[in-house]
Amino acid sequence: MQPPLRTERLEVRDWAVSDAEAAHRIYGAEEVAHWLTPAMHRVEDLGAMRAVLQAWEEAQHNLVVPSGRWALERLEDGRVVGGLVIRMLPPFEEDLEIGFQLSPDAWGNGYATEAGIALSRWAFRQGVDELFAVARPNNRKAAATARRMGMEWVGETSKYYGMRLNVYRIRPADLPAVPRA
Repeated sequence: MQPPLRTERLEVRDWAVSDAEAAHRIYGAEEVAHWLTPAMHRVEDLGAMRAVLQAWEEAQHNLVVPSGRWALERLEDGRVVGGLVIRMLPPFEEDLEIGFQLSPDAWGNGYATEAGIALSRWAFRQGVDELFAVARPNNRKAAATARRMGMEWVGETSKYYGMRLNVYRIRPADLPAVPRA
């Protein structure tokens, strides 16, 4: 994504290995890792987080737009508060998933909704017709974020990741109107 995507409060930008401490506050938190799909164990330490970020950084250049992984940085203080992803959903790699993960101390501020809407708008400008979000059935926070983004619940399935998941969908017409200044 060039240049980084900005909202009123946030910047969506590529991950860098130097983000390891901030990323570890997200992916090293059990209360985040527990909900991730596909199932992912929490990242144990900074060395492992650096390796994950290096892999994401190297892979980013080979992904077909709009796929990617991005850091979510708060503009007011430059702090990385979350991560976003757009990727192909298995097993058939026909559907595009949008996902968001936030540091637990950043929950409840609307960051995932704000960034998710902005990233969805960007993806639709790249020619995407629809995006899906998947969430474990008891992940109320993810379900609420999907609904605030304008996503519609389309059902429950075990099709993706071999897990029972709730599926949400958004199309360009479903996005909330852009507020006028």
